[in-house]
Amino acid sequence: MGMSTMIYELSKSFPKEELYSLTDQVRRSSRSVTANISEAWGKRKYEKSFVAKLTDSEGEARETPTWLQFAFACNDINEEQYNNLHNKYNQIIGMLVNVMNQSEKWCSFSSINKEKNNL
Repeated sequence: MGMSTMIYELSKSFPKEELYSLTDQVRRSSRSVTANISEAWGKRKYEKSFVAKLTDSEGEARETPTWLQFAFACNDINEEQYNNLHNKYNQIIGMLVNVMNQSEKWCSFSSINKEKNNL
């Protein structure tokens, strides 16, 4: 959530003609990362649903730096801002991939269901 708030504040300075394109897109994708993680947590009873929502979150986390790259190319953000945000999104992506790779640890319900099926 902190990243989307940071991007929101940064995007306030984007040109007004970008309000319904670049500004809107980067804000939406950055917010969607957090929203999809929240949805995933609510679906952790079902491991496949949990992973599917985290996959959506990863996609949005990969989309956001693309919009930031456009902002950098158009001189709406500077190189330091772009590199900082890009690096942070790479960290977020890494964390999401790790959680997906270890989804059984996060889906305590799935281990209970497996035990019931083995009885």
